[in-house]
Order: sequence, then C-alpha cells, then structure tokens
Amino acid sequence: MLSTIAAAALPILVVTLALGGVAKLATVRRETSPGALARLGPAVLMPERFARPALYVCSLVEIALATGLLVVDHPAARWLPVAFFAVATYVLWDLRRRRPDAGCGCFGEVSAAPVGLRSIGRAAALTAMTAVVAVENATGLPALTAETAAWAGGGVALLLALSPEIDQSVSRLRHRAPCEQRPMPPGRALSRLRGSEAWRAHAGSLLTDEPSDMWRELCWRFFAFPAQGNAEVVFAVYLSGRRPAVRAAVVGADGHVTSADERRDASLRESTPVSA
Repeated sequence: MLSTIAAAALPILVVTLALGGVAKLATVRRETSPGALARLGPAVLMPERFARPALYVCSLVEIALATGLLVVDHPAARWLPVAFFAVATYVLWDLRRRRPDAGCGCFGEVSAAPVGLRSIGRAAALTAMTAVVAVENATGLPALTAETAAWAGGGVALLLALSPEIDQSVSRLRHRAPCEQRPMPPGRALSRLRGSEAWRAHAGSLLTDEPSDMWRELCWRFFAFPAQGNAEVVFAVYLSGRRPAVRAAVVGADGHVTSADERRDASLRESTPVSA
C-alpha cells in the first residue's frame, strides 16, 4: 500500500513545489507596495532588506526540489524535500505564535492571509507525503492506475481542504472591485489593441507602432498614434472581459474627429462616380 501512496503523492509534491516556487518568483517581480514582501513567509523573520533575497532563495529551492524528485534517482533528492517541509511546518507554527498578522507566503502574494492551523496542517501533510516517497524510493512520474488515481485524488482533496487560498480566491471573485478600480498594465491593454480588428483597419496609416500618448479614463485605456495626413488615430480599449471592445477615431489637423465608420463612408463617396 505504501508504494501506491508514494506513487500517488509524487506528482502532487512536484506540482506543489513548482507552483510555490513560480508563485514566489512572480510575487518578487511585481512587489505591489514597499514592505509588502516583508510580510510574507520566511521574509517576516529577517530584516526587511533581506526579504527579496529570501523569497528568491526559497523559490529557487522549491523549483530545484521539484526537479530533483522528477529526474534524480538518489536518496538526497528524496529526503531533502522531507527536511524542507518539516522545517516549513515548524516555521509556520513559530510564525503563527510570533507574528499572527503575517501570511505564510506559501504561494506568494496569494497566501497573504495570517497563518492558521490549515496552513500548518497542509505543511505537515506534505511532510508526511515526502516521507512516504523517500521511504519507498519513488522517483519520476509513475504509471497511472485506478488505485493510484484514487489515492492521488484523495491527496489533492486533502490539500485543497487545508488551503486557505481557495477561500480567499472565491471571496475575491465574489467581491471583485468595479472595472474602473482594477489595475491594468498599459502593456496588456496595448497587446489587446494590437490583436483587434480596429488596429488592423488603421495600422497601414500609422507612422509608428508606438503610441505618442496614452491615458486612462474609468474602464477605458486610450492610445494616440500619429498617422498620415497630419492626423492622429486614437484607440480606446475597454479593460474588462475576455474579448474587450476596441474603438478608433481619427483626429484631423483641424481637430475634427472622425469615427472609423464615417471615414470609410467618406472614402466610398469620394470613390463613387456621380451620375449625370
């Protein structure tokens, strides 16, 4: 039975370690506010100036441990994750006692809620899983059988039940801020613009691919591009939805604004001969 449990636990451990490492790297790259990293996980227990290096080191260690479980057939590759999760369990317990306001940072900024018994229980469960994997000398991705899949499903369900991040994610989805208050990097809106039909319709008349000006008004991001004929094309990108609306208008040298439809109709009138 232990061999089956080990085979089911191994992919769960690899995915968990990889997700934790990648999430921490992403959090370090987009620090939302000064001092935010110092309130997450291991960075809480050290001076603020070491918060970023601590999360970098922790993320790289997790990615290395996940890789070792997959490709390295050596006892060290199996027992190091046991030590990692055992230490993590103790650190979370100590963190809950000494800094009850701090988050575990297990999955970066997603794990910003104060450490509770569920987070500690999850770390303990992962420690037990890694111990079984180490004892059974499991390495790589095992063959999937019905029994293994059943144990893996149970392991995933246990970890989800012990993950406060699930509750936080559901709460955020239920109480999302209105569109005009949500952050949206200009680069993402620009990517949406360049994939739109409005962009393709006007790209040939633009003098450059980079906007000369950009600004935001409520849920719209505006981009202005210099165009031929001493004119300017202004695009408006809606910042919500999977297929956001994109509008375009041409501003002439005299300040007259012409929509894309009006410009097309004017071109058709000029190209249509007038009958006698």
